[in-house]
Amino acid sequence: MHRPTQDPRHHPDPAVLGALLARHGWRRRGGEPGRYSRWTPPEGTGTSLLVPVGRAFPDSADLLAEALTALERSAAPSARDILLALHRPSDEIRWWREIPEPGAPAAAWSAQERLRSGARALLLAGALAARGRAGYHGARSRRQAEAALDPLLVGPDPEGRRLTVFVPVEPPVGAVTEGGRPLVTALLRALQAARDATDYQRATGRPDAFDAAVEAGVCQELTEALVALVGGAQGIRVGVEWAPAAGPPEGFAARPEPVEFSPGDLPALREAGARYVRDEPSVPVRLTATVVRMRREAPGGPGTVRLRVLTGADVTQVRATLAEDDYRIAGHAHLAGLAVTVSGRLESRAGFRRLADAGGVLPVRVDEAERDRLLKSLHENLDQFAEKHDAG
Repeated sequence: MHRPTQDPRHHPDPAVLGALLARHGWRRRGGEPGRYSRWTPPEGTGTSLLVPVGRAFPDSADLLAEALTALERSAAPSARDILLALHRPSDEIRWWREIPEPGAPAAAWSAQERLRSGARALLLAGALAARGRAGYHGARSRRQAEAALDPLLVGPDPEGRRLTVFVPVEPPVGAVTEGGRPLVTALLRALQAARDATDYQRATGRPDAFDAAVEAGVCQELTEALVALVGGAQGIRVGVEWAPAAGPPEGFAARPEPVEFSPGDLPALREAGARYVRDEPSVPVRLTATVVRMRREAPGGPGTVRLRVLTGADVTQVRATLAEDDYRIAGHAHLAGLAVTVSGRLESRAGFRRLADAGGVLPVRVDEAERDRLLKSLHENLDQFAEKHDAG
């Protein structure tokens, strides 16, 4: 973390610093009314901070700079989190996972990994929901959703019980992902809807509420992440704290209540996830794609191709079985450095990675850079364009 400088961008609003200190358990211990307040770490030991009430007094900038320097040198575990939040205004998503005492170091490491992987899966579900609503996303939009997680910062978690993720309110300059506030609001809305739907099913035995919850962002990826987090624990809580510098987004409470799930919720969550996969319809598409791999059992007849999708669907690659003529056209197009267009249905059962009833293959031109890449790939991977001959 950089030390404070005279650059005004490194001197945040004193009110924001005070709000962050209070959020992280620091205690206000007096000071000079109307000018500054003294804050002590939650542990009760260590250096206290003098934080100006505002910027009106001549020594306010100096006090603030000294407070930031002291915070950088502080041994309090929360100091790093406060500095991260000051450096870049971020909403905080917090997980609490109630587990037995880990005991051995290996058990603590396992608990930490389970919390981190489950939290990341939940964030990915939020990023997917921010891009669009579906009961089961599969491979659709996954690359863009994963890119939205790149700017996120993760706080330390030595015991596998608590985890904090900082989500910058504003995505990085030039980012084209649905990160920042859209991710946080989509995740919070989806968690609240999942909680309501689970309560309804447990009370009535009917899963209807999970159908309506899809419009609020609930999906198989979210239920799967919750199952992973709750499994082996007494329960989990997920809470959101808005960046003090930005305030709450429109339509959301200033201090949202944490959303809780327990082992008793697992049957409803598992059933909902299975229904989402089963009921998500296939998607008719017409793709423009390049051939990555070709294979068939004999010189004639149908064959299987793997295609890298350029346009037409939010997936990276698909597999398809093509009739003999379409297979031959796809092969000739690849040898000529051309892409192809192909129609079919993306099937949810394969995670939208398989194109069923594929046909209507036609070669299309691509730009020179893509054509050069195709020809280079062909020369480097000739063994992937093979025909398997049965020995009889």
